[in-house]
Amino acid sequence: MTLLYNDPARFTEDALRGFCDLHANRVRAVPGGVVRSTPPPEGKVAVVIGGGSGHYPAFSGLVGSGFADGAVVGNIFTAPSAQQVHTVAEAAHSGGGVLFGYGNYAGDVMNFGAAQDRLRAEGIDCRTIVVTDDIASNEANEQRRGIAGDFAVFKIASAAAEEGLSLSEVEQVARRANERTRSLGVAFHGCTLPGQNEPLFTVPEGQMALGLGIHGEPGISEVDMPTADEVADTLVDGVLADAGDGDSSRVAVILNGLGATKHEEMFVLWSRIAARLRAAGLTLVAPEVGELVTSLDMSGVSLTLVRLDEELERLWRAPADTPAYRKIGGADATPSRTPATEAGGAETDETYPEADHESRECAATITTVLDGIRRTVEEHAEELGRIDAIAADGDHGRGMLKGTTAAARAAEEAHAAGAGAYSLLTRAAEAWEAEAGGTSGALWGAGLRGMATALSDLRRPDKADLAGGVENFSASIRRLGRAEVGDKTMIDALVPFTDTFGRTHSWSEAAAAARTGAEGTAELAARTGRAKHLAERGLGTPDAGAVSFALIAETVAEALRTRKEHPQGENTHD
Repeated sequence: MTLLYNDPARFTEDALRGFCDLHANRVRAVPGGVVRSTPPPEGKVAVVIGGGSGHYPAFSGLVGSGFADGAVVGNIFTAPSAQQVHTVAEAAHSGGGVLFGYGNYAGDVMNFGAAQDRLRAEGIDCRTIVVTDDIASNEANEQRRGIAGDFAVFKIASAAAEEGLSLSEVEQVARRANERTRSLGVAFHGCTLPGQNEPLFTVPEGQMALGLGIHGEPGISEVDMPTADEVADTLVDGVLADAGDGDSSRVAVILNGLGATKHEEMFVLWSRIAARLRAAGLTLVAPEVGELVTSLDMSGVSLTLVRLDEELERLWRAPADTPAYRKIGGADATPSRTPATEAGGAETDETYPEADHESRECAATITTVLDGIRRTVEEHAEELGRIDAIAADGDHGRGMLKGTTAAARAAEEAHAAGAGAYSLLTRAAEAWEAEAGGTSGALWGAGLRGMATALSDLRRPDKADLAGGVENFSASIRRLGRAEVGDKTMIDALVPFTDTFGRTHSWSEAAAAARTGAEGTAELAARTGRAKHLAERGLGTPDAGAVSFALIAETVAEALRTRKEHPQGENTHD
């Protein structure tokens, strides 16, 4: 259990602040993560890795000489926002382009991809390596999750960048490393989020879960608890059966602890693993045993093999010096003389375009509605997390609360500064996306920005504007999420809401349709996102994203009904 925290919602920020203070000679904080404290040579490729927190030493602990140039740090088990990725990449870039590296999760793909598009538009060349090493998560290589293989792929790519290779060459090396990397994990007990009393999943007494994820997802099957040698055999047999590209007999090996399995236990496993691999005719090159990609306090281990060629072996052996990982020969870094920015960034004064009185009145309504949404999500956050944890990682309630809180705060500040409806809602969308991160942050940020495009700072919206805003909201989310009705996602509540509103212009009727759609997801098996890997477990439980959307739609309907009954000079539409 995670016991040491102040405010659970600020756990990531508090941990990152302490980490940066402790390792100021190697890293400095920037909004959204960390970069090297000493600037790299001009023209060097910047390797920027990242994902949700809770995996230390991945990802912030791997920033330093011979390894990454920057790490983007999201909320616990939640993808960082596109804004965070963009900021860290800008800080790490030194003229040679940026290689992004992250595990294959929907939220990471969305947010890193959006940041990459922005950077390219600004003239910064970017490439991406998405790690897909987890053989238990999917038969198709490109659909697999990234787990402890992240470490090996990032290490090799970073060493290539350190040698001065071009961005295209570093990308090619990283792709080859990923194609040759395979991992398999097991768990004995689930992990617990700060502030929670129960783990995200449990393993029955006397059993072991096979094929776990690193975001608190349960395994794909459970077996009776074997001996250490039998666990080792399961891991070795699994990774050897799916050997990956390349027929080399020289392999990099990682036995990775997930947070609560101690080194002595892993040493017991290693003796058997090493013997089995050597008996299979493999030469073990600079093997690693320890905690490299964890999952808070999860009890479990994973085994990773990388089939090495001559270049990959040289890069795997190359020196490195980071806060959490060192190879002999890594050069000492010296701290930057530039004062570090506190993790999370500082508040900046916002200025907004001139707005007329009617648009500011509309902005006041939006501010009130967003605060009501925040209160609703706060009331239901724990239940949303419980629903999400059944077949995913349990972060939905926490992420939605961070997003709605940030949006409500941003709207209040924008309203106080005299912002009109368009500017206020756009600012709220940016704040929601930046704070929430993950899939929900990306989707709600895009949706609210789409809705804002139908508004103006110079006039009050009419019924046609509101209808257009709802259509834009829906289209933006559907375009980014690429889900369809029946996939067991937010779309199953969003589409009936949008269709009903288009016919009736009644938010109350549309909200009722959203509730019906959300409840109907209980009968569906997930076909997209993280939950698809455990689709059967989710049967009988509604989708958390659909439920949260219905709650928000109902909150807005009630707020508009109240404003209509007590208009205070405003013209609202239900």
